[in-house]
Amino acid sequence: MKLHIGNEIWNKASAFYVRMSVFVLERGMELSEEFDQLDCSTIDYAVMYDLEKPVSTGRYEFLDDNIIRIGRIATLKEYRGQKLGRAIIQKLETIGREKGCLKASIHSEQTAASFYEELDYIVVSDEFYENNVPCVLLEKKL
Repeated sequence: MKLHIGNEIWNKASAFYVRMSVFVLERGMELSEEFDQLDCSTIDYAVMYDLEKPVSTGRYEFLDDNIIRIGRIATLKEYRGQKLGRAIIQKLETIGREKGCLKASIHSEQTAASFYEELDYIVVSDEFYENNVPCVLLEKKL
């Protein structure tokens, strides 16, 4: 497995492939809801590759000088359980630390919150809805 982080068109296409497979086709989310205004040419995507096949992804943005927001973590069904999403999150946290961020923030589906809690994230909000799915905001000190 190899992790690449960047905004090259081929890497962006790979991230979109994984997100389309997981969120739209598998989970039934609306296409127009999954791909949003953050999916622009300047955003970087983390993509884990099994040889040339993209199998896991995530993206990030800096909310300000102190907070990195990590999102759209997804892994193809047949690759789950290999801690690929965990590896992506940890690498993005490292990027945040290197840029001087003090905190990482993640909007998580309620059903996935325990995954992030295992990585020392803490739920800091009441339940809210994104794309008609119950979510919570989690944060972690970096």
